[in-house]
Order: sequence, then structure tokens, then C-alpha cells
Amino acid sequence: MDWEILLIGLAAGWTLDLLAGDPLWMPHPVVWMGKAIAFMERMLNHGLHRVAKGAVASVGLVAIAYVLCGAVLLLLAPWPWAETVFCTVMVFFCLAGTTLTREVGAVFDALDRSIDDGRRQVARIVGRDTASLSDQEVATAALETLAENLSDGVVAPLFWFAILGVPGMVAYKMVNTLDSMIGYRNDRFRSFGRVAARIDDVANWIPARLTAALIILAAGRPDLWRFVLRFGRCHASPNSGWPEAAMAGVLGCRFGGTHDYFGVAVYKPYIGIDSRPVGRIDAVRAIRVARRAEFMAVVLAGFTIVAISFIA
Repeated sequence: MDWEILLIGLAAGWTLDLLAGDPLWMPHPVVWMGKAIAFMERMLNHGLHRVAKGAVASVGLVAIAYVLCGAVLLLLAPWPWAETVFCTVMVFFCLAGTTLTREVGAVFDALDRSIDDGRRQVARIVGRDTASLSDQEVATAALETLAENLSDGVVAPLFWFAILGVPGMVAYKMVNTLDSMIGYRNDRFRSFGRVAARIDDVANWIPARLTAALIILAAGRPDLWRFVLRFGRCHASPNSGWPEAAMAGVLGCRFGGTHDYFGVAVYKPYIGIDSRPVGRIDAVRAIRVARRAEFMAVVLAGFTIVAISFIA
């Protein structure tokens, strides 16, 4: 695929995401990915050799996503306009910046109504149990998710799009969906989802650190890099702590702590020092920084595409 088509698809797809987000009425490839993962999990996640079965399912589904996308591009190769449309649509589907910021803003709107509304709203975007969260825990969970999913839902797809084109971006979305569905350390998924979780760790290693850098640059706070280096490792995930540390540094607050997942208390080290309350003003600032970081990531992806085309 020509670099001009990639650039047009990048710009057009990102613009569509800015304008529309993820319309609920529109069929979404991630939904289909989820159905495929659920089918494989039902078929294979039982009996012996669950780690091996999970590895076959995870690697196979990622490979299928990559190959299918590549096959579509080959079929469309005689018609550059069709390639451009397909590229645009897939960028639109794979970016989640607008939906993410809308959902985070909606959590604070819900908190203004009642704590129960806030709990229900934040449950849409976090994996932890939310039934007993305080208003501060709801607010902090939303801001943590904004930082983490800025990496998973925006920077990482753009990174893999710039490096491996549309098939790489789609394959990454399969990796991320696998981790979100079966990458848990509980009785059901600890073995079957082990390889999926490790693949996700590898796929997000560079994007997570790049996201942290973009956050502190978007906030005009390059002095926070030492803070990020100190607290970025304070997370069970090798990646999630980096963007969370950057956002905690920008806001001057603290993330982390013990939370319940599927009824089990999971301890997380604190990211940051200041345990001050957070509120709507922090959400507004965090969303503004996230949007700037997203724009910077799009520009960086565009420059990377051009650079790779000239090198190749």
C-alpha cells in the first residue's frame, strides 16, 4: 500500500473518530473479534494443556486477523480509491479516542447526579468491581482508565499502523481484545489466557512508554520524566503504570491502591504521592492533555509512515 493512501486513511479515519466516536448502531470489528475469542474459549478452555490451547487460540486469532486484512488489501489493490476507503474505515474503527474521553466525562456527569450513577457509569470502562467504590474511587478509576486506554486505544493502534500498516493495526486490536477478555489471573483464565497476556505485554511495551512521553509533552511538563521513571514500574502490568504515572504527575494526584476484581482483593502499589481528592477540574485537564497527546501521536504516525516509505 502506497504511503499516500496510508496518510489519507490516517487523516480521514482520525477525523471520523473525532466527529463520531463509535456509533452504537454501527457493526464493529472488535465485536466480531470478541465473538471469535468467546467461541475459542468455550471450545478449548477445559481439560488438560490449557496453556498450550490458549497459545494456539491466541496466536491463531492474531494471525487470522492479520492475514484476512492483508487479503482484503490485495483484493482492493487494483482500485486505490477502494484501498483508501478501507484504510479510512479501519483507522476509524481501531481508534477509540473520542469514545474514551466521552465515557470518562460521562463518569463525572454521573457522579454529579449520585454515587450510584457514578458507579454504574464507571463500570462501563473499568474491570474492577464498582459496587462499593466511594466517589473518590470512582473518579480516580476514570482518570486511571483515561491514561491507560490512551495507550491501548489510541497510541498503540497508531504505532502498529505506522509500522505494519492496516494489517498490523487490526492484529493489534485482536491482541488487545484477547487480553481484555481472557488475560486475567483468575481460576478461569490464569492458564488459558497466559500467552494472550504476554503477547499484549510485548505489543504494548513501546506504545505505553511512548504514551507517557506524549502525555508529559502535551502538558508541557518534560520535568516529569523522573517522576514517570520512578512510578511507572509501580503496577502489576509492565506497561499500564507508565501512562498512569505520567497522568498522575501532570494532575499532581495519586493512582493505584487495593481494588476488588471478580470478588478478589488485588493490591496495587500507589502511583504518585499526593492523595488529594480529584474532581471535575482534573477530568477536564486530563481530557485536554489526552487530546493533545492523541494529536501528537497522529502526527508522529504520519511522519513515521513517510520515513519508512523513503527508507524502503
